Amino acid sequence: MARPRIRVAAYVIRHRSVPELLVFDHVGTPAAGTQVPAGGVGPDEELEPAVLREVAEETGLSDVVVVRRVAVEDKPHPETGQPRRTTFFFLRTSADTPDMWEHRVNGDDEDSGLTFACRFLALPLKQPLADEQDAWLGRIDPFWATPE
Repeated sequence: MARPRIRVAAYVIRHRSVPELLVFDHVGTPAAGTQVPAGGVGPDEELEPAVLREVAEETGLSDVVVVRRVAVEDKPHPETGQPRRTTFFFLRTSADTPDMWEHRVNGDDEDSGLTFACRFLALPLKQPLADEQDAWLGRIDPFWATPE
């Protein structure tokens, strides 16, 4: 059996009148769906620094703090079927974070050159995220679970 690709995913929450989740859409690729920051972990990289790096790379935000791990999910990649293990983290950001912005990804990973339209959505979400990335929100707060 192949070793799973190790990944991290971030539930970045800001609190205003209601709690809100940071999400993004791929500019020019609507079929990718609405997602949370997520990506691969380097061979010698620890999970918490990896999730902070992914948030910064995919959204440009560096004013985030890891609160705790939420869940570990073993689930094959939706397109390739290759095994992957994703650790979901709960992070907080400032209430002063902008409501929406676009971020162009730099670097040398698979997202390099892509532009992401970032925004916050009130919790609970009205619709599920791509690849069921919202599945673990209810573990942070039962009221944040996406209705079925």
